[in-house]
Amino acid sequence: MLAALLLFAAIMGVILFIAGRLGRGKNGDKWVGYIYLLPAVLMLLIGLVYPGLRTIYESFFDAAGNAFIGFDNYKTIFTNEDELTVLRNTVFWVVFTPFVATAVGLVYAILVDKSRMESFAKALIFLPMSISFVAASVIWKFMYEYRPDQGSVKQIGLINQIIVWLGGKPVQLLIESPLNTFLLIIVMIWIQAGFAMTILSAAIKAIPDDIVEAARLDGVNAWSMFRSITLPSVRPTVVVVLTTIGIGTLKVFDIVRTMTGGQFKTNVVANEFYSQTFRADNQGLGAALAVLLFILVIPIVAYNIRQVRQGA
Repeated sequence: MLAALLLFAAIMGVILFIAGRLGRGKNGDKWVGYIYLLPAVLMLLIGLVYPGLRTIYESFFDAAGNAFIGFDNYKTIFTNEDELTVLRNTVFWVVFTPFVATAVGLVYAILVDKSRMESFAKALIFLPMSISFVAASVIWKFMYEYRPDQGSVKQIGLINQIIVWLGGKPVQLLIESPLNTFLLIIVMIWIQAGFAMTILSAAIKAIPDDIVEAARLDGVNAWSMFRSITLPSVRPTVVVVLTTIGIGTLKVFDIVRTMTGGQFKTNVVANEFYSQTFRADNQGLGAALAVLLFILVIPIVAYNIRQVRQGA
């Protein structure tokens, strides 16, 4: 650690010295800017660009990384039955999580806006954001817990206990596919709804009061107010929230790893990438999955940037 600190100090000293010397010239300000940008550019090249290019390169090799096999790893992703299940589950996550979480956050933000206990109500739904995905997964794993249907055995999982109270038999919820995938999605929605509510609540409060008062004087009902005033006003924010949650959902790993480990047909791309790379030691397929994940994120990021520029 001491050596790293000394190296950092030495590098900064060199940069400041060079910047001071170059800053005296005709185009000094421009060269000083370039010198200060240089460390960040180097770190991006070393920590982001090079690993990305290396991953793409390794995706064309076999499990051991020795033999060139072309697009065979990508072919496996789109033809192997297990990998197709992974893609199907990832689609479920990306389609349902952002839209449901954003809808829940938007409705909640509208309902509690300017209410008497607004701060307390917002704190309740925001609390899940303050804990890690692993902690949230442990909580919900207990919610879905199953015990055999025997007279002396009591259910400790809330869901199964409710089923028993209603006269049904307990169900092993986390092994029933594709139900288990949607049960895992609920955990992500529970976490992200607080984020959506916070951002959208700020956007709702930014709507000019005169527009709202004018609509109320015209006798606009609650639904028309939402459809004609609130939603168009917060649309750019809704897009940002949707895309942000969508990117996070594509990379979901902790929930699946903690609750099922990707078993019982609940696997997703991020968890499969981890399993193939570090557990099955299949470097080629793991790299291909990482590249696929990167490709899937690009359109969402590009759309988000475009919407932000249009709203600026």
